[in-house]
Amino acid sequence: MTADFLELLACPACEGTLGPDTSCAGCGSTYREDAGIPNLRVVTDARTEVVRRFYEEAPFPGYPPRDSVEWLRARAGRSEFARLLDRAIPGDARVVDLGCGTGQMTLYLARANRLVVGADLTRASLELGAAAARRFGLDRVQFVELDLHRPGLRKGSFDVVYSSGVLHHTPDPRAAFASMVRLARPGGMIIVGLYNAIARIPFRVRRLFGRVADPVFRDRAGEPGRMRAWFRDQYQHPEEHRHTLGEVQGWFAENGVEYLRSYPSALLGGDSNELFERAPDNWRFEGWLAQLGWIRSLGHEGGLFVTIGRRT
Repeated sequence: MTADFLELLACPACEGTLGPDTSCAGCGSTYREDAGIPNLRVVTDARTEVVRRFYEEAPFPGYPPRDSVEWLRARAGRSEFARLLDRAIPGDARVVDLGCGTGQMTLYLARANRLVVGADLTRASLELGAAAARRFGLDRVQFVELDLHRPGLRKGSFDVVYSSGVLHHTPDPRAAFASMVRLARPGGMIIVGLYNAIARIPFRVRRLFGRVADPVFRDRAGEPGRMRAWFRDQYQHPEEHRHTLGEVQGWFAENGVEYLRSYPSALLGGDSNELFERAPDNWRFEGWLAQLGWIRSLGHEGGLFVTIGRRT
């Protein structure tokens, strides 16, 4: 691990500085580093441990056979949001992907002169991401094993703190969001993707029909491993919460984060595609109508919407 990445880590016990051997200069705690992945995870609660074991069994989303960095970028590039996010993040930014899973977004963003940390509580997922980084020749990315509630990351160190599809699988998403915000520097960007309480309704109903009715499941018929991981993640997860745009905006206000916009847009008449610019207005009634429209538009995303803000 390079000195640049070491500066972004901290002791999860006392928040002290870690040395090159990942031992804490403050409290003397020592942490292992296996296969280049520091283990800074501390056990916080039984429910989180259930989620960790769930993903150990089937890391999500996984990699197909015969992948490559070109495959990764082409696949991510098919997502409008991924393209917009990559365009919005400066080329020299320090980025953390919290709950990175097997690291596809982590690796996609690891371009230009960025330093990107992929953090997750499941080692099996991190090992897949780290192996892909080696295959792809990406050296400005570091994977770290940790728990979001007591992350081994230095507070106020990141220009962009990104977490998508993660907080709604924690026992207390509101508290997890507060922990996430503290990692951003003043003026840093907060990007959080969560299941929408309205757009998620079809998936709740679909539990009765499972793989027959899910269009994403049908699309992955030729990739049984990734197909199984999607099915488990969407329909068999042991911890799931769902949230409205207004609720998340409340979290922003509580934690000193200026709300900028959502993706998809909460404006019915269309909006700019600049993710880090403030939306023209924030009319709550219009937001509720937009969320009803997300039932259809977010079908291939599991009902997941993204909210973007700036730490003040």
